[in-house]
Amino acid sequence: MDADASQAEPVAKRVVLVGNPNVGKTTLFNRLCGLRNKTSNFPGTTQDARTGHVRHADAHLTDLPGIYSLEIDSSESAICRGVLAGTTAPGGEVVAAPDAVCVVVDATNIPRNLVLVAEAARRMLPMVVALNRVDVARKRGIHADEDVLAETLGVPVIVCSARTGEGLDDLARAMTKAAIPKDTPAPGMDGAEAWADRVSVAMGAADQGEASASLTDRLDHAFTHPLLGLGVFIAIMGAVFWTIFRLAAFPMDWIDGVFGNLAGTVEASLPAGILTDLLANGVIAGVGATVIFLPQIVILFFLIALLEDTGYLARASFVMDRVLRPFGMPGQAFVPMLSSHACALPGIMACRSIPDRRERLAAILVAPFMSCTARIPVYVMLTGLLFADSATKAALAFMGCYALGIFAGLFSSLIARRTILRGPSVPMAMELPTYTLPSVKRAAGEAAERGWLFLRKAGTVILAISIVLWWMSAYPKTADSQELIDARSTLAVKNIAVRPASPEALEQHVAEVTLLSEVLAKLEREYAIDSVRNSFAGKLGQAVEPIFAPMGADWRLSIGIVTRFAAREVFVSTMAVVIAGEDDAEAEGVLDEIASATRDNGTLLFYPAAAWALLVYYVLAMQCLPTLAVTAREAGGAKWALLQLAWMGGLAYVAGVAVFQVMVLAS
Repeated sequence: MDADASQAEPVAKRVVLVGNPNVGKTTLFNRLCGLRNKTSNFPGTTQDARTGHVRHADAHLTDLPGIYSLEIDSSESAICRGVLAGTTAPGGEVVAAPDAVCVVVDATNIPRNLVLVAEAARRMLPMVVALNRVDVARKRGIHADEDVLAETLGVPVIVCSARTGEGLDDLARAMTKAAIPKDTPAPGMDGAEAWADRVSVAMGAADQGEASASLTDRLDHAFTHPLLGLGVFIAIMGAVFWTIFRLAAFPMDWIDGVFGNLAGTVEASLPAGILTDLLANGVIAGVGATVIFLPQIVILFFLIALLEDTGYLARASFVMDRVLRPFGMPGQAFVPMLSSHACALPGIMACRSIPDRRERLAAILVAPFMSCTARIPVYVMLTGLLFADSATKAALAFMGCYALGIFAGLFSSLIARRTILRGPSVPMAMELPTYTLPSVKRAAGEAAERGWLFLRKAGTVILAISIVLWWMSAYPKTADSQELIDARSTLAVKNIAVRPASPEALEQHVAEVTLLSEVLAKLEREYAIDSVRNSFAGKLGQAVEPIFAPMGADWRLSIGIVTRFAAREVFVSTMAVVIAGEDDAEAEGVLDEIASATRDNGTLLFYPAAAWALLVYYVLAMQCLPTLAVTAREAGGAKWALLQLAWMGGLAYVAGVAVFQVMVLAS
């Protein structure tokens, strides 16, 4: 063997990034690995692990969750301890201790970061310290002698900036030459006090400048004030919500149109049959139902990433902690709850920012109580039917739906935290990071990554669900009646007949064609209604009618309640089909037909007691199987999704029955 080769320093193949939150660790990872990275989860958790290959160095890098300490009781700290001990690894990776640890330290607050450095050093692994954000530190007059720090700590210390790229090549090379800290006792061994002394010396080597009142202090005084801070938070989050609601509408409409046209093209190009129905109304419609959620998810995570970069998100969580803490949730839960008003899917995914597992589960379970945009068509239809001649009353009822959903979510969180998720509330201890200009590039990357994860994981489930529900609504096929066949044939003959020469005869011909067209349209509507009645979904609606009868629902309303699991807004189109025989609820005269539809006993289908009960039920019920799929994924198992379904469904049913029965007795 070559002597030089035998004496060569070992090359670190597997390196892990460890650091406090808000030190630029993930930005550093992205700059080191570029786009050559993937995201997975640690087994049994929803904690992300980004892995990639370091450019210009033979190192495989893993970005661990941000933590303040390796020793505290949290899921993030437990993951980091397991990775450093070689007992935990992201999904699909070999379980083994890393070859080196890179501890990222914020150059603007070195003393606070050195606690984690000490804890990592006691793991007796080769280590390098990345002194990040030096560009910001210099602007503030903060200076540290990296050579003195390296000598004191006994490990390489590399000055760098993930934002500007300074020192990243040196850091990449240092990762491959990381050294075990000198004279560092292993965990549990004598000498911990000596290491504490070493950290104290290192803190003295970091010149943190003079503290002075600054713009940051004045902003914090406003943003964290009990009243003013709450007002600022409501304004900012309202702007975020408005942006998601408004901006997402354009791409969502475009996506809906594209997939609608694509389905129409397939139906026109292929011969009629089961395969064509499957492709057009099952697969294409299912993919469209998946992709249509994407704009809301991407916009949400893009805005959240921008707010996180500025440093405001930590202040917002601090302010809302006072409001949500009595209900068993921390301040970090408010952003997921607010975003759930756009769509519960990204809202549940945003719960990953909540550190404590019990509090995170509580937020996931109650997020769907927030009235999402998909409920709006249902609210509009039912409040319009209840207050057809009073727009003001309809608007108040509409707002009441949102208030009821929020109250139900807070009440449910309180119940969960005192029963199945009982445990002490974790005090909200967090660092208020410095204010910085956000990185649009990083925010866009974060949004794109979250969007892709949604399509790859939740989207496949949504597609499968959509296909199953399409099949239930479309089959078994109802045979055309002889009257319908004759009407189609007669109209076809009339349309290809030679036009009469005289004006009188032409007028008579047009009148006959118009009459036949009206008759055919009526027969087509009746056929559509019969098809739904005789489909598997229709039979299911008739079978469950006795269950929903106590809240005033007949078999047609029961179909709407059942098919809502495809998506909440499906209820409106289902009512249009089963009542008017049209699949477009906005078609002329359809809403009038729905409003005037009667039951077998002659009473209105949507008489007030039934409409109020249905409205309350829709506010409270779990009405979206894609949401259940995401809950199972984010909460860590199908049992949480089933619990969510049972609790929300049970609460909605009891409330709906109570409203109906009280109104019937009062009338």
